[in-house]
Amino acid sequence: MIYTILDCYTDEPAGLGVPPYLGTYPRYVAGYLNEDVNYITIDDLRLWKKNNSIIKETKISQKTDITTYNLTINHKNTEKILQETDQLIIILGIHVPGKYLSAVPGTLKEIIPLIKDLKCKKILTGPVVFGTQLFGGKFFEKADLSVFDKVNSSMFNFTYDKIKDYAVDGAKIIKQIPDYRMIEIETGHGCDVGKCSFCIEPLKNKVEFRDKGDILKEIAEFYKLGCRFFRLGKQNCFYTFPDAIDLLKEIRKNCKEIKILHIDNVNPVKVVADRNNEITKAIVKYCTPGNVAALGVESFDKEVCKQNNLNSSPKIAYDAIKILNKYGAGRGEHGMPKFLPGINLIFGLRGESKKTHEENMKYLKKVYDDGLMLRRINIRQVAIFEGTQLFEKDRDKFLRKNKKYYWKWRNDIRQNIDWPMLQRVAPKGTVLRECYAEIYDGNTTFCRQFGTYPLIVGVKGRLALKKFYNLEITGHMLRSLTGKLTMENEL
Repeated sequence: MIYTILDCYTDEPAGLGVPPYLGTYPRYVAGYLNEDVNYITIDDLRLWKKNNSIIKETKISQKTDITTYNLTINHKNTEKILQETDQLIIILGIHVPGKYLSAVPGTLKEIIPLIKDLKCKKILTGPVVFGTQLFGGKFFEKADLSVFDKVNSSMFNFTYDKIKDYAVDGAKIIKQIPDYRMIEIETGHGCDVGKCSFCIEPLKNKVEFRDKGDILKEIAEFYKLGCRFFRLGKQNCFYTFPDAIDLLKEIRKNCKEIKILHIDNVNPVKVVADRNNEITKAIVKYCTPGNVAALGVESFDKEVCKQNNLNSSPKIAYDAIKILNKYGAGRGEHGMPKFLPGINLIFGLRGESKKTHEENMKYLKKVYDDGLMLRRINIRQVAIFEGTQLFEKDRDKFLRKNKKYYWKWRNDIRQNIDWPMLQRVAPKGTVLRECYAEIYDGNTTFCRQFGTYPLIVGVKGRLALKKFYNLEITGHMLRSLTGKLTMENEL
């Protein structure tokens, strides 16, 4: 039996698998199959169908084609591999729509025509089992799934007693990826705080945590295979992991040459409840600079918080921001502050009104005026999935009601909060080290450090892609930077 995994990339509230991240699902499936499998990406498939597997050079006037950027070592043989495949496992699913610098996740609408003529057995799995939508402000994508022989939820949701082996055995697919990857590591699933109206995570899993030893074995295996970039990101809140401090300490002890160790999701309530701020201090001590705690604030409007069962109040969110700044605002050797909060805001929730934006701006302005820093403010329109409270009641009522205001609200935040905040986080003259050149846009190269929500730096000229550079910051856009090469040699 010849198996092929087709990775169309995944993005969920808890877990990212869009390059340069490598998600958990293809690794777990590879470990489950327990034999050599072919690993290809949606980019490999597109390149075959669009360009007969031939990579075309990007002209000086063009932008890098990010639909075919993340190729595996198999890209020249995609057609042959798929013709010989007996079973094709397609991993797909976007629950948190976003913009991606150097990748485009696959959709059902795209993938079905591309694979329908393949003679192999086709299995669909991943977060798509609960729905998928690449764009905010819409319901989940609907499609005729008859092309698939099976829509398999068990492959999507292995139990942790199985994952402990699958995670280690499946690490070998990294050998089929020629580029650097940030390895997304799962620590637990489910939410132990609340049932936010829009969130699909509680529908997937009950609250459960992985064994610390199993996580360490998985990281050790990737480290042995040459990986040096890791994020403990596939969880609802890192602070809830029972052995959080010991886990960080042992990772650094066992993997001394690790380049990036970051976390992702954090519940503001847990930051404030952290006794003597011990977890916060440990994250600053054992993780690498540039780290970001993505706080699921969603709204600073008390009425929206109440109607949507949000996990945090505006005051608690502010207190969490203040604590993270107190311990994490110091600048690290990579040039970025060590550990800062990031804010998630969602448009289209129940109870949203013009007052909602006023409350958001009031608290964001307070954060800025009090001399605190936010690494980023992620603003999106809610995606509505079946089974959530929002789907069952109200649906897109408030999206439709307030859509005419969203650009204005968003622009207000970008102009009056994001732009001055970015100048505080990365002032002119700051040197950001080990920035990875990812794509071209005409005669500009866009670079960023590996990590959680790294800053994008535009550099005039065409630097060699997929190499690291030290960059001096020369200016600020609304959400990105401009920079130039330092006098130091290319790394």
